[in-house]
Amino acid sequence: MAAISTLTGSNNYFEDFEVGRRMRHARSATIDEVENNYISKQVMNTAQSHWNEEIMAGSPLGDGRLVFGLITGSMAVGLASQDTSENALGDLGLDAVRFKKPVHHGDTITAYTEVLETADASDRDDAGVVRFKHWGRNQHGDVVCELERLVLIKRRSHWGPR
Repeated sequence: MAAISTLTGSNNYFEDFEVGRRMRHARSATIDEVENNYISKQVMNTAQSHWNEEIMAGSPLGDGRLVFGLITGSMAVGLASQDTSENALGDLGLDAVRFKKPVHHGDTITAYTEVLETADASDRDDAGVVRFKHWGRNQHGDVVCELERLVLIKRRSHWGPR
């Protein structure tokens, strides 16, 4: 059986993240009605802007139901994960979450990342902590969400290919 390090990227260990590095992630995703309906109803987010097409007709926020913000944020984090946290041992936190523009069914999100900070992990020598700023843009180039994410990431020296 192959070592697990052969299954992940070779340029996203803790040592690879330099403060100031910016990335545009390769994949984008269109948010469909399924994601919004399922998650909004599953978590009982009863805001009519997510559930009621009729009430949103002619709204100042745009025609059609709004996508629940946590779906938009999750999409941005997910799209960024291959480049930023494929070698993660765990997510430590999310901060400064902001939803900047409305997102509707059919909008396509592209994720971007900046490395804000790197630090040694206080309780282990096989990993370090990276603070990322992620943001998502819609198909028009508008920033629709921003957030900061703290991730515990493997060090190549301990986990990398041998």
